[in-house]
Amino acid sequence: MKVLIATEKPFAPAAVQGITTELKGAGHEVVLLEKYTETAELLEAVKDADAMIVRSDKVTPEVLDAAKQLKIVVRAGAGYDSIDTAYAKGKNVVVENTPGQNSNAVAELVFGMLVYAVRNFYNGKAGTELMGKKLGILAFGNVGRNVARIAKGFGMEVYAYDAFCPAEAIEAAGVHACKTQDELFQSCDVLSLHIPATPQTVKSIDYRVVNQLPKKAILVNTARKEVINEEELLKLMAEREDLKFVTDIKPDADEEFKKFEGRYFSTPKKMGAQTAEANTNAGIAAAKQINAFFATGDTTFQVNK
Repeated sequence: MKVLIATEKPFAPAAVQGITTELKGAGHEVVLLEKYTETAELLEAVKDADAMIVRSDKVTPEVLDAAKQLKIVVRAGAGYDSIDTAYAKGKNVVVENTPGQNSNAVAELVFGMLVYAVRNFYNGKAGTELMGKKLGILAFGNVGRNVARIAKGFGMEVYAYDAFCPAEAIEAAGVHACKTQDELFQSCDVLSLHIPATPQTVKSIDYRVVNQLPKKAILVNTARKEVINEEELLKLMAEREDLKFVTDIKPDADEEFKKFEGRYFSTPKKMGAQTAEANTNAGIAAAKQINAFFATGDTTFQVNK
């Protein structure tokens, strides 16, 4: 089969080598499309591909229509909102993700940004420590569990809420389970977001929700840009001079947020999975899933059933 690796934001070289070795070892042809700048380049490359591995690349109906032979798309990472999964299903194209492969990288970034924030963005003035603070985790999936693990090393009290994870499972991980999202926000000094972008969650992190955080709280977003109600968060930050917001997904209103100097930070691009280890783990997992699909029809990680 012909497998296209289509990445506007390339994998690390070691990851490309690992993916290629895995796929060629199963007898597949590998084609690499990196750093493309025009959709037309992707449309041309995918027209005779049987499978495709992407990162944050948009797999739209236009792309799927151009891919006449496509049978499977694997997103090397957990989130897959950049892929039109329903349209893919209509064209009998399996869409998969690689959950858990980037989890530690994202969790470590949470704490990189948190230390930066509590130390006043290294401006030379006295900051605070994370030890003894209460950390809230919204969504207790693979990333949330890794965040909890690292937080314990900092000596933080860890709380979590997940509408789809039983409280017993959260408590079994040594984390306090909150009964509601509101309780989580009301209880914690630091709130880390790990929810996907769904019709239910888009713009759900709004004025009312965030305003429940106690004084001098920090909101951290390494999930999806779309879950933040930017207009309402801007309003709240203007009213609450104690509130900090750090994110690895640059908001649409980045220039407006920059007005809150000393209380806002965003990485230039999404950085959660930007480590050599995460690149390699997710890429090779994607390759193995494609091999399994063509060898046995395995669709364990399919997200558009």
